[in-house]
Amino acid sequence: MKINKTNAARFLDNLKLPYELVPYEVDENDLGAEHIANQLNEPIEQVFKTLVLRGDKIGLFVCVIPGNLEVDLKLAAKISGNKNCDMIHVKELQPLTGYIRGGCSPLGMKKKFPTFIHQSALDQETIYVSAGIRGLQLKLKPTDLISAAQATVGEIVR
Repeated sequence: MKINKTNAARFLDNLKLPYELVPYEVDENDLGAEHIANQLNEPIEQVFKTLVLRGDKIGLFVCVIPGNLEVDLKLAAKISGNKNCDMIHVKELQPLTGYIRGGCSPLGMKKKFPTFIHQSALDQETIYVSAGIRGLQLKLKPTDLISAAQATVGEIVR
């Protein structure tokens, strides 16, 4: 089966970073990371979700966290240089990033946003993040994702 390259995959190609495109079965009623982890037959700690937040000082920024955890808004605000922050509304996601809910990659967005990756990524040999469409994940080394996204690693979950 031929898998079409996504913006996120082309982004990694341009940086000459290795990755694997891994398809999975989409359930429109369950776009969560648990479903993806089950489809991939991988532990949920390896499947990361991409969240877009808006801070009061720097504006939009991205948090990449394990699929079984929730972002801590206080920690996310602190690490990003904001006093406070909130998740953007889902209807804002595509106009701002070019991606839809359930298919938001931390790479290849319309614009480069400051990115923060939870430190547990470094505990994994490889992690999964969305490739930019529903039904397709990028499998790569966490250090390659950090490098590609020019991300800061830290504690951003509760």
